[in-house]
Amino acid sequence: MPRYRLTIEYDGTGFLGWQAQPQANTVQGVLEAAIIKLHGAHFNVQCAGRTDTGVHALAQVAHVDLPRVWDVFELVNAINGNVRPHLVSVIAAEEVSEDFHARFSATGRDYLFRILNRRAPPTIDKNKVWHIPVQLDQDAMHEAAQYLLGMHDFTTFRAAECQSKSPIKTLDRLDVSRYGDEIEIVAEARSFLHHQVRSMAGSLRMVGEGKWKPIDVKRALDAKNRAACGPVAPPSGLYLVAVRY
Repeated sequence: MPRYRLTIEYDGTGFLGWQAQPQANTVQGVLEAAIIKLHGAHFNVQCAGRTDTGVHALAQVAHVDLPRVWDVFELVNAINGNVRPHLVSVIAAEEVSEDFHARFSATGRDYLFRILNRRAPPTIDKNKVWHIPVQLDQDAMHEAAQYLLGMHDFTTFRAAECQSKSPIKTLDRLDVSRYGDEIEIVAEARSFLHHQVRSMAGSLRMVGEGKWKPIDVKRALDAKNRAACGPVAPPSGLYLVAVRY
């Protein structure tokens, strides 16, 4: 059967994450339901990184094996036509070799975490940002973020339910920048632990508010203890923006 790589955008607000679950609204579930309408049978859609409840994607990557050859333009239109009214769009498709795997072939994943840093709450971006009304020091946050770069034991920033075999990860980039009222945290690595980006963002917020000094993030990392982590940031500000191959 031909294998297709799909690039997918979705608003995670109304979904219980990516992974299909019985009687639950998930991104994988609605995509597979759309494909059932095309072929009358179930075909597994496997993604590069399973996002949690409320997490968004600008360019999630998935693959699916289908029983016939499709023109990729027609495949994109057919899936999108059947996935409505859910806020999911396949933005590109291409036929790939059978040894391509959305998850295991990936060499890197890039995430963006958005913070709206102003007194007034969001309206247009409701459920798309983390609203923090207290003024944050983005320079101190960026300084703190640099302590997390490289290969470390990220136990402190790992959810208790994380299924990764090891807490050792290599963080290639963690930048904090301000654009007017918005602060963006950009994180890049080959792979991440469960809740790692949200955990790091929550600890960086402590620095931004002046409750921690930048060096306290390093102390938290070195503790290798979940209790040393700052409050975990909500999923609303988190986006999977790219998967590298």
